[in-house]
Amino acid sequence: MVLPRLTSPHATGSNRTQRVMLQVLLATLPGVLALTWLYGFGTLINLLWAGAVALGCEAAVLAARRRPVQFFLRDGSALVTAVLLALALPPYAPWWLTLIATAFAILFGKHLYGGLGQNPFNPAMIGYVVVLVSFPGAMTTWPQPNFVGPWDALQQILGLAVLPDGWSHATALDVLQHNHSLTFDELRASSPAFGSFGGNGQEWINLAFLAGGCYLLQQRLFTWHAPVGMLAALTLMSLVFWGGSGSDSNGSPLFHLLTGATMLGAFFIVTDPVSGATSNLGRLVFGAGVGILVYIIRAWGGYPDGVAFAVLLMNLAAPTIDYYTRPRTYGHRKAERGFKIGE
Repeated sequence: MVLPRLTSPHATGSNRTQRVMLQVLLATLPGVLALTWLYGFGTLINLLWAGAVALGCEAAVLAARRRPVQFFLRDGSALVTAVLLALALPPYAPWWLTLIATAFAILFGKHLYGGLGQNPFNPAMIGYVVVLVSFPGAMTTWPQPNFVGPWDALQQILGLAVLPDGWSHATALDVLQHNHSLTFDELRASSPAFGSFGGNGQEWINLAFLAGGCYLLQQRLFTWHAPVGMLAALTLMSLVFWGGSGSDSNGSPLFHLLTGATMLGAFFIVTDPVSGATSNLGRLVFGAGVGILVYIIRAWGGYPDGVAFAVLLMNLAAPTIDYYTRPRTYGHRKAERGFKIGE
């Protein structure tokens, strides 16, 4: 009698890492186009510079660790980290600031822990927080929507040209955080940092990243749990503590959804499969925690946009979230959360 051949119930497929990274890069294109349309070539130059720094640091560390350089460079993870970081930085951030942020992200955010798949924190957010804490002025100053050509943009980034008066201003979140007397409507009318619903220009940028995030959801690169958890929690918090249009207002839910790095964080940062939670319930809790912390930092913290800090704090909590949201193993009545002594 011939016995049937038994196989394990494992899914197989072609190269996952490189394909996923390429799709993530493709999904950032709407955001890149929106940033370029609003601010000119500064974002494109930052992307090229950050990518070169990331690949150079990655190659140097891999060579020092005696790992196959070309093999690991082809997975695209270093390039994705550089792109997400460059998109989060101001369009005309000085070249040295992008260098510090990117190098720190690759060296200390990724390879310090062993490389791809072993980092407990999101590398891009580590690089962002380092320069935000070290150079808060440069990190909270954005230009007004104004298309700048490649040569002028390069001069601005290299520090060879002096910024014209009124060309740059604090972000809408920064202006709102330091307001103590004006009503929200008066603040919006008096500051060029505000747009119709969110930050001036930031509305379109957030909608562009939302479109890219919907593409990634359609491609099933991640589930809806983390982004929906973050956006729902941020909406709920901003609704509860809205305060109307008075001087004590912290902004409407729509303002918080369309300002800062909200959509970039929701669809490209909290969905990181390495530094986030693993189960669907865990991802929902993780995303909700990020959304709550983002609002707390924006409204009452010392920094205007709290996405990076919120993500890193929830990265710390991810193992605990996984422990308490572990799904039930097939054949068991409840989830196994560990072993008792003596078993």
